[in-house]
Amino acid sequence: MTDTPRQLRFDDGKDPQALRTIGEVASALGIKQHVLRYWEQQFPMLRPLKRSGGRRYYRPEDVELVSAIDRLINAEGYTLKGARQAIENGNAPAGEAAPAAAVAVAPAEDILPQLRAIREKLAAALA
Repeated sequence: MTDTPRQLRFDDGKDPQALRTIGEVASALGIKQHVLRYWEQQFPMLRPLKRSGGRRYYRPEDVELVSAIDRLINAEGYTLKGARQAIENGNAPAGEAAPAAAVAVAPAEDILPQLRAIREKLAAALA
């Protein structure tokens, strides 16, 4: 099931198991290339293949890991250290890229009543 989101992101006619350049990954996931390079330094498990001249090629599992890192940091609010620990401890498997779309779908005005209700419940619990 994780192949479907990856195929939709890469609408370039390549095989889903094909290697991707850093530019293709950055474009497909909406992440700047310099951020991907920085994440490679911060997440030791993210190691794309490097060919002559330092050109990076991301395997499908690397793309899934980048997607999971992006979800943890940008959608769920983890710090870099927290995201790294979550992935290392197995709390956030690399294949879990789909929940990010579900989190980002709800507009802010739909969330406000829910947040107010939660705040009221918390205040009542603390009182």
